[in-house]
Amino acid sequence: MGLYSKYVLPRLLDFACRNKDVSDLRRQVLPAARGIVVEVGIGSALNLPYYSFDVTHLYGIDSSAELLQMAQKKTAAAPFPVTLLNQTAEKFSLEDHSADTVVMTWVLCSIADSRVALNEARRVLKRDGRLIFLEHGLSPDPKVQSMQNRLTPMWKRLAGGCCLNKKIDGLISQGGFAIKDLQNCHIPGPKAMTYVYRGYAQPE
Repeated sequence: MGLYSKYVLPRLLDFACRNKDVSDLRRQVLPAARGIVVEVGIGSALNLPYYSFDVTHLYGIDSSAELLQMAQKKTAAAPFPVTLLNQTAEKFSLEDHSADTVVMTWVLCSIADSRVALNEARRVLKRDGRLIFLEHGLSPDPKVQSMQNRLTPMWKRLAGGCCLNKKIDGLISQGGFAIKDLQNCHIPGPKAMTYVYRGYAQPE
């Protein structure tokens, strides 16, 4: 791992994800999480303040040890137990059908094999569990799509594998989930990076 990926990128990601508009979206979707929650790509734990007291245990998965160190400082004061796991989204050590909620926010864009990660999320969810998602991805606007496709190869190298042009709802459906609620919009910022998918899905 290079110096940029190890020391610079985690702090850039933490800073970028503190955006007010992003925080407002977190505030809208995360209170629906309840019971045993698995957050895939917990990063520096920016979601933590938005969980409700309905959470009984939070398992935070992330492949970045540096981001988990940042998260550790915040989880000590959490109102529920938090277990941080330095593992990948494609394979983590939790039992089948053990979680009530899986949370994915701003993470599917940077997972190399999104389908495998979604299959893993489905594996750990209970039959009546819920996947809560808040992601950016492919815009329906052809002009924006063209820009996203042109920028993605360079952006991936700068932003830890982040792709601007993933069609998030399609990936979730292909991962074995039935989408029950989906809302889309552009939030303020560069259009190539700010088309948002949010909602929830359940295992099929």
